[in-house]
Amino acid sequence: MRLSTAGESHGKGLVAILEGIPAGLKVDFEEIAARLAARQSGYGRGARQKIEKDNAEFLAGVRGGVTLGSPIAILIPNLDYANWEPYMAPEGCDIETKKLTKVRPGHADLAGVVKFGTDDARNILERASARETAVRVAAGTVCRTLLRTLGVEIAGYVRAAGGIRDEKEYRFEELAGRSPVLSMMDRALEREACASIDRCRAEGDSCGGIAELRVKGLKSGFGSCMTYREKLDARLAAALMSVQAVKGVEVGLGFAAAEKRGSEVHDEIYYDGSFRRKTNRAGGIEGGMSNGEEIVLRAAMKPIPTLMKGLQTAEYPSGKPVRAAAERSDVCAIAACEEVLESALAYELAAVVTERLGGDTAAELKARYGALA
Repeated sequence: MRLSTAGESHGKGLVAILEGIPAGLKVDFEEIAARLAARQSGYGRGARQKIEKDNAEFLAGVRGGVTLGSPIAILIPNLDYANWEPYMAPEGCDIETKKLTKVRPGHADLAGVVKFGTDDARNILERASARETAVRVAAGTVCRTLLRTLGVEIAGYVRAAGGIRDEKEYRFEELAGRSPVLSMMDRALEREACASIDRCRAEGDSCGGIAELRVKGLKSGFGSCMTYREKLDARLAAALMSVQAVKGVEVGLGFAAAEKRGSEVHDEIYYDGSFRRKTNRAGGIEGGMSNGEEIVLRAAMKPIPTLMKGLQTAEYPSGKPVRAAAERSDVCAIAACEEVLESALAYELAAVVTERLGGDTAAELKARYGALA
């Protein structure tokens, strides 16, 4: 399976090509629309979300709502392109008016202009922008539908936002009750987090958060201990780290395991007709392979690096000290990030499953998965 995306933040639109989805899968267009809307929601989002209303247009690979087995092409037009066409049109445009030389700390701006030999960070930020994740959500939702036919479900919630952290543990089934405001489970803590976000906004600052993701129903044996490239935890961590602004990923106990003794970390194994574990500190992955338990992942999102008050920087290429440019941005986007992370996880899991089981049709894949112990 392979997913490629293209498009700039203020360009004509975003495009995804998803290869490897078997034939015969019914596409859930309503769920795609709902998840695209969820990506645009969440307390702390910026003004752009009021301009765009993302709509995924399927250009190829689907007929009558069912996949053909050929590459799937998806387009999400940028509605804001009408305002940016004079400065972004591929055929010819005004390069100077929207030129950006006040490179922003925490962004791809400076490293990008040096790497790609330009003096205009606009050429970098347009692609590095998290706007790209919209089309990944659309493609990831197709992958989620494929996993669901196998009995594999993904859920998640915001565990921390604005420095306010929820230390409680929740069952997979409870996660459907997360709040629509900030995707947190505890409403009292969510109110504290929203107040923290408001303070950041008032001060021209930004804040990040932590998302917890769970996978239920994945059978044991996906991934491998034989080569590092096949390790499931490595692949899933890479998928989550590929999402803009994510700076850390944990599996199971994660970093907390380093502070505990082995007897407090490893899950003892029992047999009562089948092998099982009473605990799941490993987060469902041992030796680079799924062990049949629920997969537990957490991803840390840094604060949005575009601050309305601007940080100290240097103009490129002159080196003159200036305040960083302030592009339209969010104060906190952890709720949106959580939705994107679910989609990134869905794609990588679908890739892992199809690589192991193969199959030209969704029915064939389902039968092969059902035959596994």
